Amino acid sequence: MEDQNKTTTEAVCYHCGEDLPKLKYQIDDKDFCCAGCLGVFKILSENNLCNYYVYNNNPGQQLKNDGHLEYLDEPKIITQLLDYRHESSSIITFYIPAIHCSSCIWLLEHLYKINPAIFSSRIDFLKKQVTISFNHEEISLKQLVQTLNQIGYEPLISLQDVVKEHKDSADKTLILKIAIAGFCMGNVMLFSFPEYFGLSGFEEEFQWLFGWLNLAFSIPVAFYCGRDYFTSAITSLKHKHINLDTPLALIIAVLFFRTAFEIIFNHGPGFADTLSGLVFLLLMGKWLKQRTYHHISFDRDYRSYFPIAVTTLQNGKEKPVSINEINIGDRLWIRNGELVPADAILMKGDGNMDMSFVTGESEPINKVLGEIIYAGGRQIGEAIELEVIKPVSQSYLTGLWNNEHYKINNAKQNFNDSVAKYFSLAVFAIAFFATGFWLLQSDSHKAWSAFTAVIIVACPCVLALSTPFTLSAILSVFDKKGFYVKNTDAVEALAKCNTIVFDKTGTLTSSETAAITFSGLLDEEEKIAVCSLIRNSAHPLSRQILKALSVDKFYTVRSFLEIPGKGLSGNINGYTVYVGNLSLLPVDVTSSAENGVHILIDGNYKGCFVINQKWRPDLKTLLDNLKSSFELQVLSGDTNKDESVLKEIFPPKAKIKFQQNPHQKLNAVLELQQQGNVVMMLGDGLNDAGALKQSDFGIAITDNINNFTPGCDAILKGNALNLLPNFIQQSKDGLKIIKISFAIAIVYNCIGIFYAVQGTLYPLVAAVLMPISTITIISFTTLATRWFAHKNKLL
Repeated sequence: MEDQNKTTTEAVCYHCGEDLPKLKYQIDDKDFCCAGCLGVFKILSENNLCNYYVYNNNPGQQLKNDGHLEYLDEPKIITQLLDYRHESSSIITFYIPAIHCSSCIWLLEHLYKINPAIFSSRIDFLKKQVTISFNHEEISLKQLVQTLNQIGYEPLISLQDVVKEHKDSADKTLILKIAIAGFCMGNVMLFSFPEYFGLSGFEEEFQWLFGWLNLAFSIPVAFYCGRDYFTSAITSLKHKHINLDTPLALIIAVLFFRTAFEIIFNHGPGFADTLSGLVFLLLMGKWLKQRTYHHISFDRDYRSYFPIAVTTLQNGKEKPVSINEINIGDRLWIRNGELVPADAILMKGDGNMDMSFVTGESEPINKVLGEIIYAGGRQIGEAIELEVIKPVSQSYLTGLWNNEHYKINNAKQNFNDSVAKYFSLAVFAIAFFATGFWLLQSDSHKAWSAFTAVIIVACPCVLALSTPFTLSAILSVFDKKGFYVKNTDAVEALAKCNTIVFDKTGTLTSSETAAITFSGLLDEEEKIAVCSLIRNSAHPLSRQILKALSVDKFYTVRSFLEIPGKGLSGNINGYTVYVGNLSLLPVDVTSSAENGVHILIDGNYKGCFVINQKWRPDLKTLLDNLKSSFELQVLSGDTNKDESVLKEIFPPKAKIKFQQNPHQKLNAVLELQQQGNVVMMLGDGLNDAGALKQSDFGIAITDNINNFTPGCDAILKGNALNLLPNFIQQSKDGLKIIKISFAIAIVYNCIGIFYAVQGTLYPLVAAVLMPISTITIISFTTLATRWFAHKNKLL
């Protein structure tokens, strides 16, 4: 390092911000605390990544020893760690504790500049996770980890659930902080007894000793137990906004420095008791919030998001089983358009997997027999038989449903986000105004008490709790009635919809009950050929015909093709079979039954299945309940045979369109949105995927078939469709509860501030009142949600 000089000036490291030792490292007029930080800077500089230092000063971390990474060369361990692997590309998710600021995000999302074998990297800042897609032929997993270590972002690698381990460690850290804060608070209270009882004047030497002991106990309370508040506040201020931790960090700092000033200069006993009590109660409130929130969310696992059955093969026969009953070694039957729920090996059929839910790439990937197919792949083509090699992963499937490839709206803000900033600014203004008033009255004690009490009693933590607790409680109510909404933000979107668009087949009609008649003639071999073809489709009509024909065996299907909204074709045991509407058939056919599912075998027209579907029960009542509040439409891919029935049960203003292909449905939803409507789309998730994804709130209707639809916002069991108005009303009531919670917080804060500005509310009393208000809001939101659920007949 010829350009490196060693000097003795005192400053901080340009990379990590640590104090510089007497013997420091210097390059390009920048100082570094160690060779590791210097090495990171060189790597970033060589790859034109020095913008890392633009977003934050000293954003890096000191390098640690790489340790032993030889285990990352073991194939079995690599298989366990990888999320996805195909040919030359792999995807892996790391938990990186060092992620803490915008510079971290920027650098980790530009890893491809350091090594071109890294395709992309995506950050989840809240979970401190990075998902990396890379070429494993050019960079091994061990080399990838070493690269992360070299730039100061060492991943925490565990062969167990990384996120779960992280949560456990976070809980342990919080409990440790509570224990330290409680220990310090107890001792500070003990040493403050002479002050409380007016006895300090008798033994001045002990007053001096106890004061310094209290100051010593205040140091770990402020700078270890209260550290997270400072970190959060500083981060928010760097991004030029005020978060809910900013006033708390301010009051902790002011209490500590005022305590230090009074004790060091012997001006008084300080506020060590208030400081330690405040931090202890804040941490207890945080622990209570985490425990309660985790308890509410505990039931929301993959069975809630994907409640429908998976088709398994048992002794050659199809049997639907619940997704949570899938075991390693089970055989799955995955039809065209269905999602693979667990990592499995291809045992039979031609695998043609759309991995867009995993990688974002829509180009299908061909799979050969014996090859691993990863969870999240969607089969395109004939049905395939798989053998499960890993159990269903809760976090993985849920992550797919919330994947950023589908629908992103970063501009959306919930109710709390929009008011928290102004609330905090108002609290600061009142606190400084009260302080200034009492200073003008020459009463510094009241000025100090007023400032601290206002900041504490008006803590906006109550606002932070009302939205997540209310909406999580609503999700729990929805789950029990068969309505599975993917997250709390979607509940707010549901409440804002003013237009509802229905698909017909499988949505307004039931896919389980239908009267089927066949006008034509099929011999036994032809029946088997037709069933072998339609067995590969998950469309409701295919399932109904398969059930009606009820054959005992199936043939292998070649050249399978399914055209959404039209039908199927394929080669089966020497037959060329077409099943679908007339427009799909390669020859002109004259049929009296224009509406139906037509059969063409080897160019010979065999007849038509006419399916008289049954409307869902209480459909007329459902539409009557909706028509006063919503604009209603129908977009059906079917013919207009049911037009008269639909016009009778739908309001006169409702637009009803038939023979709509998936692209036309998508454009219709887009057109409604451009007119200013907030659109809810209900479909069966097959031909409606694009429209469901485009709508503001997409609901996939299911009747106990394997119909995975990660592109929608909710899954609704068919027998719960008549409760749709109740669900919508519950979501609107949820927003009412949030606003009432805000009103309660305002009333509480106004009463507290009334006494606080007078300097008559002791800061420790304010600190006790703060968690009480938190418990009040939690109790109110829970009870109010249950009351509205009873009112809406959901409990």
